[in-house]
Amino acid sequence: MTITKFMEDHFLHFNSAALVDAAKGYEAQLGHGSKMLVSLAGAMSTAEIGKIFAEMIRQDKVHIISCTGANLEEDIMNLVAHSHYKRVPNYRDLTPQDEWDLLEKGLNRVTDTCIPEEEAFRRLQEHIFKIWKDAEDAGERYFPHEFMYKMLLSGVLEQYYEIDIKNSWMYAAAEKNLPIVVPGWEDSTMGNIFASYVMKGELKASTMKSGIEYMTFLADWYTANSENGIGFFQIGGGIAGDFPICVVPMLYQDMERTDTPFWSYFCQISDSTTSYGSYSGAVPNEKITWGKLDIDTPKFIIESDATIVAPLIFAYLLKF
Repeated sequence: MTITKFMEDHFLHFNSAALVDAAKGYEAQLGHGSKMLVSLAGAMSTAEIGKIFAEMIRQDKVHIISCTGANLEEDIMNLVAHSHYKRVPNYRDLTPQDEWDLLEKGLNRVTDTCIPEEEAFRRLQEHIFKIWKDAEDAGERYFPHEFMYKMLLSGVLEQYYEIDIKNSWMYAAAEKNLPIVVPGWEDSTMGNIFASYVMKGELKASTMKSGIEYMTFLADWYTANSENGIGFFQIGGGIAGDFPICVVPMLYQDMERTDTPFWSYFCQISDSTTSYGSYSGAVPNEKITWGKLDIDTPKFIIESDATIVAPLIFAYLLKF
């Protein structure tokens, strides 16, 4: 029995039914010729979403991505340093001294997974700095994801590969030159490192294209690709979700382009509660009041763990 058939036969109620409904809605969007945006918040790359998300990209079931700076870099870190990661299944029992010991070992903890400082962060730093510097010396400016694409496609990291390249969603995206927006990129390890070079006078801040430029890039992309609709598939919440979804009210209200279509589909996987007033917990209908979704936009919310739900939805779409 395939995963798709299993879900159709057994995911019949509550969040499991919402999962299947959302997957069918996503599939229907693709069938109508709509484009799909996927937003990645949280630690999805460290959770190795790339094992299945890369195939979604290769099969043209994703047309643009919005992600945090952490997700942008941590997929590549897993590619080049996987064997040096350390899993800590008893992380809930760690004492402050245990946490300090991990720090002294150069292990940065993300829930039950520790990312190695030297083999991941500093290994990328060595190569990305040269790419930043070469661009600046040539008078060129790029977006954060474009610099990462250059590093991946240059081949300089091949000597370090520790997983099958087909399991890296960033490499799959780089091969297709898939559009990505990375709002708040400065809130990431590579963003912090870039800022340190600016503070030391070794790089100019202007070498990195800004968040405003990402929004204008997204606005142009949305306008050029919305003829058959653009769906929005949101994993988690936060800035990776709110930044791109706001392009519609920005175009419609602020630019006064009243022919701008609303998002044609919306799905969010979230464990946030709506009563706390957060964007992450906002139910889809609230987005109608902000001019992001229409009354009739297909809307889905799956209140569950994205590390479980997202791979299942992708498996459904890939007919596994």
